[in-house]
Amino acid sequence: MKIVIFGNGLIGRQVAATLGETGHDVVALGRADGIDTTTGKGVAEAVAGADAVVDLTNSPSWADDDVLAFFRDSTKHMLAAEEAAGVGHHVVLSIVGADRLPDSGYLRAKVAQEDVVKAGPVPYSIVRSTQFFEFIAGIADAGTVGDTVHATPAHLQPIASRDVVSRVAEVAAGSPLNGTVEIAGPEPLGIDELVRRLFASTGDKRSVTTDPAAGYFGAQLDDAAITPTPGAGAWIAPTTLDEWLRK
Repeated sequence: MKIVIFGNGLIGRQVAATLGETGHDVVALGRADGIDTTTGKGVAEAVAGADAVVDLTNSPSWADDDVLAFFRDSTKHMLAAEEAAGVGHHVVLSIVGADRLPDSGYLRAKVAQEDVVKAGPVPYSIVRSTQFFEFIAGIADAGTVGDTVHATPAHLQPIASRDVVSRVAEVAAGSPLNGTVEIAGPEPLGIDELVRRLFASTGDKRSVTTDPAAGYFGAQLDDAAITPTPGAGAWIAPTTLDEWLRK
């Protein structure tokens, strides 16, 4: 299969490598390759002859209006180019629980992206993932005041990026689902505990205060907000936090 990936960051590079190792003709593209999905520049040329397209793009700005415009415009440009080129499968990586946290402008934008895909002309698969282990440090930084991190005890069920890559690559190489699948790590853990365990591993000297009022990128969490949907049959990844920290 010829598979085009838009987005060559943490996940995009790994998905491209994984698919390439299994014999697919794959390329991961970003702005340095002359691609601008927000305007459509280079998109039609990139998808010519492709069997599947994987959208792993992310907005350079998380301001509410900016991120909404980015995901809507980028997705519309991709789908239009894919329809014209006869691409048979559009895959997008989204976020578990995005529709449960409307106070978050970023998550509202991801829901809008999903809606454009569902209403679009190209058969699709939506992979909703929980937060990556790699982003725990960013969560800690966002909650830092002085030398103290304020972190909610509300649960995440974080996942290693390499496990995300494995599942996204599998979906991309398969038939369109015309639906949504969820993927998550094996352990539901409070954000405060996640940060403490990360700091214990890295030697970070900041203190961590458990604060139920601490937000999560503009939203308030409970234990169910961004953990897998009960009964939805989420794919549970194998890598635990301790295993990830050791590596």
